[in-house]
Amino acid sequence: MKKKLLDVVRDKIRFKHYSISTEKTYIFWIKHYIFFHQKRHPLNLGKKEIEDFLTFLAVTKKVSPTTQNQAFSALLFLYREVLGVDISTWNIQALRAQERKHIPVVLTIDEVKKVILNMKGLYQLMVKLMYGCGLRMSEVQNIRIKDIDFGFDKIYIWDSKSLKDRTLPLPHKIKDELKIQIEKVKELHQKDLQDGFGSVYIPYALEKKYPKSKFETKWQYVFPMDSISTDPRSGEQRRHHMLDATLSRNIKNAVIKSHIDKRVTSHIFRHSYATHLLQNGTDIRSIQELLGHKSVETTMIYTHVVKELNKNEIKSPLDF
Repeated sequence: MKKKLLDVVRDKIRFKHYSISTEKTYIFWIKHYIFFHQKRHPLNLGKKEIEDFLTFLAVTKKVSPTTQNQAFSALLFLYREVLGVDISTWNIQALRAQERKHIPVVLTIDEVKKVILNMKGLYQLMVKLMYGCGLRMSEVQNIRIKDIDFGFDKIYIWDSKSLKDRTLPLPHKIKDELKIQIEKVKELHQKDLQDGFGSVYIPYALEKKYPKSKFETKWQYVFPMDSISTDPRSGEQRRHHMLDATLSRNIKNAVIKSHIDKRVTSHIFRHSYATHLLQNGTDIRSIQELLGHKSVETTMIYTHVVKELNKNEIKSPLDF
């Protein structure tokens, strides 16, 4: 029996090792695109139909530039990876909004400390890692026991957003906290095994090659959920890592308690990390490697941040 198009898309996304959130997003927009054109097959649609759809999103739906670009990325994936058609050469001329480049907001070192002091337990330790190593939320969530090398004081980040592996210096101030947390995870894992669970998600084809690896202690997440959950892809019951919403809620509550009026998200700790390193004299190329950016142009935004902050040294005429 021939597979439905969306099932083929799912298979291709999983083959390319994209995250489940990307899978859901791409499926949503591809389905929306097909329904917009009265369920016609995408192979029977061309440049004009793509332009009409993207223009509809911008003009009628009034979606944000980020959302519109997300929809376009989903269509690029559909045509190039699934249907074998490279639409990047079609010169799509839809009314696509240009995303504005904003200088990121950063916290001062004292503000970071205030937020951390107003957090507890796992959430506090996760924020310390995000700020202390410049990690994305997803990178903190996906750290496993094997990824922390206490002997060499290193943290290994595998398959990050840029698909570029990297190592980072482990902050000395949290070594003991991490050791205690890992011991707790080991105890929890033993209990899960006794209760008939104990497996964890293993990336790519490793689970097929090493079927017992998903039960090994070293593969367990350093920051696991409190309860066992069902994997939406495999249907297997296992202990997943801490959820985005849970950590974000705790960060928000800590910011309120800290009386900080800036808009603080998990990513602001990564911005603050890079800015504070730059202010302390670390060169831009080193920061690029630490952040895992493909291009130094991406990292250069932090030079603009520091430049803006240095404007405080210029006196206002009101203060003359």
